Amino acid sequence: MKIAIVNDLPLAVEALRRVLALRPEHRVIWVAENGAQAVQRCAEQRPDLVLMDLLMPVVDGVEATRRIMAETPCAILLVTSNMGANTARVFDAMGHGALDVVDTPTLAGTDPHAGAAPLLAKIEIIGKLIGDSAPARVDAARSAARSRKSCPQPLIAIGASAGGPAALATLLHGLPADFPGAVVIVQHVDEQFAAGMAQWLGQHSTLPVRVAAEGDRPAAGVVLLAATNDHLRLVAGGCLAYTPIPREYVYRPSVDVFFHSACALWRGGVVGVLLTGMGRDGALGLKALRDQGHHTIAQDQASCAVYGMPRAAVALDAAVDVLPIDAIAPRLRAALSMQPEPGGHDDRP
Repeated sequence: MKIAIVNDLPLAVEALRRVLALRPEHRVIWVAENGAQAVQRCAEQRPDLVLMDLLMPVVDGVEATRRIMAETPCAILLVTSNMGANTARVFDAMGHGALDVVDTPTLAGTDPHAGAAPLLAKIEIIGKLIGDSAPARVDAARSAARSRKSCPQPLIAIGASAGGPAALATLLHGLPADFPGAVVIVQHVDEQFAAGMAQWLGQHSTLPVRVAAEGDRPAAGVVLLAATNDHLRLVAGGCLAYTPIPREYVYRPSVDVFFHSACALWRGGVVGVLLTGMGRDGALGLKALRDQGHHTIAQDQASCAVYGMPRAAVALDAAVDVLPIDAIAPRLRAALSMQPEPGGHDDRP
């Protein structure tokens, strides 16, 4: 993989070079000392992956991410020395299309492999995403047995990845405090950032936003966010649970896993929403929801930071509506009044 490093600290650059040298398939093609240089270098020689620092002179990592994704889009992994202190910047950069975040490795310690493992693991996952040209293998068999417990309120099932934080903030801002649907979000984000992301989204929402705990039941007027690196799913009784299976999925937590569980076990109506993101996660699940008569929405290309997941859904004819991000909340409000019964078919616009 061709990798670029954007960091103004020589020690950090050296640490990143040493980590990448542990894997011969990775090659550093250039180094930039600030975001302005990174934007220019990406235009001259686009890498497969940019390791982007957040705090830099001239142009910081957030603005550099925005410009790169607008002008010469490529995969961006945020690498920062203090993730906890830079939570807001992390979400801002992810809103512009950064895929993930990891701590800057250090040169301290006697075992270089131990310190390098978190960064190399993130790079491996992103490499799979970049090379993901085939649909994810998802067990599409639907359970015939549905929960006996009634779930009268509609469920708004939302999936997002790169660019998701900003898109989610826009969507949630458009939902009123008396919104009658139960909202569950699966965003590709490392579990250590889930609680902070819920708090951050709550600042943009009139609805309460919190992380989903094992055993929670989606409720009207509450937004629940997947909180671990395991997959969030619905189980019998309409409750939420986490599962590590399927273990081989690159996407964690997987939007497809949640959409398929909603398709099988939610007794009320479902509106599936697939937002910006790299790869194909959620496309097959959205298709399953539409095939069972539920309303489905995909974000349009013009408003996506990364038009990957919605593109895959559109290619499968999985979306009833393809909408810009600022039109999705109004469509959700309207959709609740025309939600078809599960199993029926209603593709009204």
